[in-house]
Amino acid sequence: MHLRNSPFLILVITLLSLSLGTGAQNTGAQNPPPANPPAATQTQPTQQPSTPGQQPVQQSAPQQQPAQPAGQGQPAVQGPVQSPDQNQAPPGQEPATEGGGFTFKAEAREVQLHATVIDDKQHLITNLDKNAFTVFEDGKPQTITSFRHEDIPVALGIVIDNSGSMREKRDRVNKATLNLVRASNAQDQVFIVNFNDEYYLDQDYTSDVNKLKEALEKVEARGGTALYDALVASADHLKKSAKLQKKALLVVTDGEDNASRESLEQAVRRLQEENGPTVYAIGILGDEKQRRARRALQTLAERTGGIAFLPRSADEVDEISRTVAHDIRNQYTIGYRPGTPTNAGGYRTIRVDARARGYNKLTVRTRSGYYAGQEQAAGGGN
Repeated sequence: MHLRNSPFLILVITLLSLSLGTGAQNTGAQNPPPANPPAATQTQPTQQPSTPGQQPVQQSAPQQQPAQPAGQGQPAVQGPVQSPDQNQAPPGQEPATEGGGFTFKAEAREVQLHATVIDDKQHLITNLDKNAFTVFEDGKPQTITSFRHEDIPVALGIVIDNSGSMREKRDRVNKATLNLVRASNAQDQVFIVNFNDEYYLDQDYTSDVNKLKEALEKVEARGGTALYDALVASADHLKKSAKLQKKALLVVTDGEDNASRESLEQAVRRLQEENGPTVYAIGILGDEKQRRARRALQTLAERTGGIAFLPRSADEVDEISRTVAHDIRNQYTIGYRPGTPTNAGGYRTIRVDARARGYNKLTVRTRSGYYAGQEQAAGGGN
């Protein structure tokens, strides 16, 4: 996402440069150079970036194009988001010093799954114990090493379509989003991303409903739909800075992606990194002709263990948002240490079965697989 210019810091830097230049001239007057001075090496001054008025999310792409946000007379400036200390050991690894640097002792890391269980009538089942579950990775049964069924807080990114076609829907979508937050765990950490053909982090992690409301009201309703880019950037933000282990993204859109640099396949690949976020999608698509948009949202959700909702109108979004909050709060957290070493890399398929007395058929919804060796870097706590 993109930073915004601040003319104040530019003025401060200019005054500081003039002050340093004057000091250099005074020093030269007191100490005249020798008769045959050596050739001086010229150094070009480095331009300092302006202080942003709004904090962006940085997608890990090699290059981004600047965009001008609505209501601002100056162009947006791109910049990085703060990331965790590069010398900090990733979760599951112990740092050691060697030759003045850092090395890491690789250990088996736990893959964590957030799973929802429903019966044949689509009712949530919330009373199962560890023995009811069997986890398969690449078709091989795994030993469950941790199991929880608690309402644990989640790092949640809310990614809202801000394109021109959403103008008439945004008010209802905003209200539904706030109701989702109110129905969620009070310790959840939520950030807001608004996107059209660009994407902006309009509010970083908070549980303050008033701050989230203010961010949701930054409606531009113009431009195209860079859905995949916005999701990848938001997942990247979770990876780099989330302090909670459980992660989710809720995306609301009314159209097909038409402005992203990322493809659907690339976006799914990034979202399926090890211990990545669960994606919940709401597509207010209406027109039956938007088959590709429907399929894209369903793919993004199903591959990550979420759900794609396809309401006929924005009037249904409020009820859906409460369903999403209920789903997140009633998941099982299942951990296992895969038999294949993490450094082997590659894609691993996942299947979770559940069986319990008194139920004819149980369906477990969780991520369909992950790319090993790309552990989410930041969050480890609950």
